Amino acid sequence: MQRQYLGCAGKVANGISTVHLAYVREGTGHALIGARQWIPAAQIGDPARSAAMGLPPDLEFRTKGQLAIDLAAEALADGICFDFFCGDEVYGSCTQLREFLEARGQAYVLRVARSFRLTLPGGQRLTCADAAARLAGGGHREVRSAGTGARGQRWYAWSWLATAAPQHHLLIRRHLGTGELAFHYCFVPGGQPVTLTRLIRAAGLRWPVEEQFRAGKDCLGLDESQVRLYTAIARHTVLVMAALAICAVTAAQLKDRTDTQAPSPVRPGQPPPADTGMVPLSIAEIARLLARPVPPGAAAHWLAFRRRHQARARWYHQRTRLTRNTT
Repeated sequence: MQRQYLGCAGKVANGISTVHLAYVREGTGHALIGARQWIPAAQIGDPARSAAMGLPPDLEFRTKGQLAIDLAAEALADGICFDFFCGDEVYGSCTQLREFLEARGQAYVLRVARSFRLTLPGGQRLTCADAAARLAGGGHREVRSAGTGARGQRWYAWSWLATAAPQHHLLIRRHLGTGELAFHYCFVPGGQPVTLTRLIRAAGLRWPVEEQFRAGKDCLGLDESQVRLYTAIARHTVLVMAALAICAVTAAQLKDRTDTQAPSPVRPGQPPPADTGMVPLSIAEIARLLARPVPPGAAAHWLAFRRRHQARARWYHQRTRLTRNTT
């Protein structure tokens, strides 16, 4: 616990940093399956503060990248199989993490900064930004979806290039509206297919962890522990993750039975269906139902109204995006 920059707050504030591991299955669901607290070196090295915080005597300082290695090692040792490991720039910039995954033949797609340096097959060493500028001159871009979001397909312009390091590639994502660039350093071990489609799908599956954070905080109090001791924080985090996993598994099991949405629109100006159906039960709705079952009557009617309204709003939003894309 200390004052630090918190991405969720967008400013420097008093808070706790935790490294989470999420398991994502496309088209099925996602849940948080691992967590490690990041403790500042100054607090670990101060005996008085360490004792006051209840830190274990043998606790050593670990960077966020090293904590990610610990989580990955435990998950792989437990027999959990991953197609790809994905992460943001904090983890993409960790050389130890990349070497750990490569040594185990584990594919990854990790975000890196525009200043990240790589070597091209010809031996020229460039930053990601310079490599993107070179590709822009050749016009090698493909517009593809990064996957289905809450508001429909997430379209970006993509390009990629091979590097001098065997089995390594740079994947570049360009926002269609703002032109903002994002860079992903990719590794695919030998024997696995290496296609642009596969890398894009992996890159697009990093965002569900943000949904897990939002659901954990809004529905289950992930950020409302009101405790300060190391063990108490760990216990609270594990309990919230377990509850979140129960809701995620329940949502996945009920998806086929509760998803009655009408087919998505395929052309601009398409008339709406007579019944847009209802969205499947979400993690938030399931958390409410488990905490307080809905009695028959007005409450059940309000639940159905919310799901039907969300399905209708989603259908009209997707039709609006089709109109915008054709103008």
